[in-house]
Amino acid sequence: MGEFTFLYRGGSDLSTRSPEERQKTMEKWMAWFKDMGAKGLVKDPGHPLEAGGKLVRGKPIAVSDGPFAEAKDLIGGYTLIEASDLAHAAEIAKGCPILEGGGAVEVRPVMKMNM
Repeated sequence: MGEFTFLYRGGSDLSTRSPEERQKTMEKWMAWFKDMGAKGLVKDPGHPLEAGGKLVRGKPIAVSDGPFAEAKDLIGGYTLIEASDLAHAAEIAKGCPILEGGGAVEVRPVMKMNM
């Protein structure tokens, strides 16, 4: 078993939906998380991320407003899961409700650090 991060990218904007549509979408997310949790796959449910932030980079170090990317590429949240391998993690990601709204789930293995 290994740890994998799901990075949620894009998807339809919930703020443009009716309260009923938002509620249905949230129910799908909660059911998906509940199912993964019941299977012991969720290490950390993570959190949604705010749209704005700061970007720190370069030499000399510069701080600017950001991130600046197309909306479809913005990371809207993350979850840490446990799966047998990358293929298993990708299979789990296929159930993510963000896919219904045109979004994507980036599945990344978490590198073990020896400290």
